[in-house]
Amino acid sequence: MTTPATGPATGPATGPAAAPGRRLIRAAHIIAFQDGRHVHLRDGCLVTEGDVIAHVGPSFDGPADEIIDWPGIVTPGLINTHAHIAGSPLDKSFVEDRGPRQFYLSGLFEFLPARERAMTPEAPGACIDFSVPELLTTGTTTIMEIGIRGEKTIEACTRHGLRAYVGQGFRSGRWFTDDGKTVQYQWFEDEGREAFEGSVAFCEAHENTHDGLIKTFITPMQIDTVTEAMLKRSKDAARDLGVPLALHAAQSVNEFQEMARRTGITPIEWLRDIGFLGPELIMGHAIIPGEGSWANWNGSDDIGILADTGTHVAHAAWVFCRRGIAMESFARYRERGVNMTIATDTCPQSMLEALRWTAVISKVVDRRTETATAADVFEAATLGGAKALGRDDLGRIAPGAKADLILWKGASLSMTPLRDPLKNIVFNAAPGDIDTVIVAGRMVVEGGQVPGFDETAACAKLQGAAQAMWDNMGSGDWAGRTVDALSPQSLPPFR
Repeated sequence: MTTPATGPATGPATGPAAAPGRRLIRAAHIIAFQDGRHVHLRDGCLVTEGDVIAHVGPSFDGPADEIIDWPGIVTPGLINTHAHIAGSPLDKSFVEDRGPRQFYLSGLFEFLPARERAMTPEAPGACIDFSVPELLTTGTTTIMEIGIRGEKTIEACTRHGLRAYVGQGFRSGRWFTDDGKTVQYQWFEDEGREAFEGSVAFCEAHENTHDGLIKTFITPMQIDTVTEAMLKRSKDAARDLGVPLALHAAQSVNEFQEMARRTGITPIEWLRDIGFLGPELIMGHAIIPGEGSWANWNGSDDIGILADTGTHVAHAAWVFCRRGIAMESFARYRERGVNMTIATDTCPQSMLEALRWTAVISKVVDRRTETATAADVFEAATLGGAKALGRDDLGRIAPGAKADLILWKGASLSMTPLRDPLKNIVFNAAPGDIDTVIVAGRMVVEGGQVPGFDETAACAKLQGAAQAMWDNMGSGDWAGRTVDALSPQSLPPFR
């Protein structure tokens, strides 16, 4: 259900300009919402009043403070349900083409700890300042950020006008490897409880603030790094606060095997048995169910459990398929009744790429063309995300919905010829085809650019943070390897 904006009106002084009183947008193609689904409105219009949509239809005869005649496509903004913007840009030029077979191709156990330990204190800020404009210019209008840099995330999101759900992660332990062969765990439950209490306090302080642009959620980090007691406290806290709940689970074969060793059942079966699953939970990534070929756990019906409990899945295709791992499959989860949502998780932080890889990989896995269609994946990135967040005012163009919109070019090298807007967006569009992004009625991207964003400075800052991390990689890697030893260059140097 929609939550009214009751928090303090603390909108950013340096953010986008205030929404006009009434804006009329006339467009060749509008992906509108009618009878519970998206529909294609040709040569229609929509009207926004402040931060909400007031009218959608073939015409509008009333006055307007601003009129936009748009020859292309207007869609609702995209909802990105799983991201780590304080570190993900530093995956670039580092994690690709690498995935140890003893960790079933996952980079979680060597590459992620090495990256985190080698990052300088300034690196997360550089990542966040880079990430928010990247997200906006590639289709995200609502982000769910999982991290520990909540205050900085809120500052950057409100400065640029990105709608954000911000969660402060916590855990009872951490994984590590000290030999590159096995995954081990170190536990620190007292620190974990303090982090949990800090996360709850963060939610209490920031929920529904900045004119409703900022909301929060409770996010224990990973199923294998959080105790049963902490998971139960987390669910209780989310219920008491009235906020969503998120958890990484079924994301690697090693995690699956560890949880099966501890409990004798699959991770998803265990979460069901302890009462953690349900419609308030958004599970990232649920890509290793027991019945899948990666686990091959005889007699499992994990996908059915997710569907029957109303648990949502945040699917980030690229982070897995770049290592040769594929969900089996987006279409099968959806057909079984799981509410699927779309996420970026890592770089590139582009919902365009997320939509495309979700559709294509599902078709490849299922060997079916007429599945994971453009309409299916677009629905997951809009209505699916809205449902997971309990919002009937996001992910759609309908009266009463928030004025979160994307104006796409209809004529470009990638978008011409145009007959079916969703097919062009999912299978052909480039970031440059996103001309205008509107969040809560405010223009946050104009002409493909984020107002007030110095791209050159942000790139230089991120490059410096990356170089410092690469230079320091040996301090974070279990074997003390240099970045070139851990992640060899694609080509030998010129001599």
